[in-house]
Amino acid sequence: MTSGAAGPEPLEPATDAEALALMQRGDLEVLGLLPRASNFTFLARVSAASEQTLAVYKPRAGEAPLWDFPDGTLAEREVAAYVVAEALGWPRVPPTTLRDGPHGSGSVQRFVAFDPDEHYLTMRDERPDEFRRIALFDVVVNNADRKSGHCLLGHDGVFVVDHGVCFHEEPKLRTVIWDFRGEPIPEPLAGDLRSLAGSIGSGRLREGLLALLTPAEVEAISDRLAALIGSGRFPEPGPGRAVPWPVV
Repeated sequence: MTSGAAGPEPLEPATDAEALALMQRGDLEVLGLLPRASNFTFLARVSAASEQTLAVYKPRAGEAPLWDFPDGTLAEREVAAYVVAEALGWPRVPPTTLRDGPHGSGSVQRFVAFDPDEHYLTMRDERPDEFRRIALFDVVVNNADRKSGHCLLGHDGVFVVDHGVCFHEEPKLRTVIWDFRGEPIPEPLAGDLRSLAGSIGSGRLREGLLALLTPAEVEAISDRLAALIGSGRFPEPGPGRAVPWPVV
């Protein structure tokens, strides 16, 4: 007796848009718990028909309570960061969606293969332009936890991850990227900020963010953009604690 021929190996989606569509509709299988995460974070496989991709699955039920962020909202903030990065055109946030999974609803983000020996503190001298974009993005989204290890070196550039504690309406910026404080914002980046400010006031972008954040949090994005554009410079640290812990 002979066995039938094995089918073709599933293909990795060729584009971010294809990966996002797969993560939204595919079967999600948990492969294991990722170490050193403050919340329950799983490596998962998402597959459908002839496609599959690895993903990072963060169920809402596994979020640790925080004193300054509403319970059960970190998954939405992860997705909102991707939405803003896509609208702005930078930095590189892996495709992220909100969906149900084996442990309930949560964020699902495309897994990025990265060099574990590299992070912001090892890369900053060689990649200043990429980190200027990341620094400005963190101001826009009010990132309260930009650690060095949240900057990943993939095969084709730097990706940034872990945006669950962004978008608070009060100033919360805590980041390791203060190298550019006080510098003028380069005009191409300032133009992108102006474009985002013009599109966030109405239309599909605003509707998409209001499905993930409170109206006050969405208004605060516009306020931060206006302040950045008005000053024309990278901000100085403060008020309050300006660096996360641990740094890496």
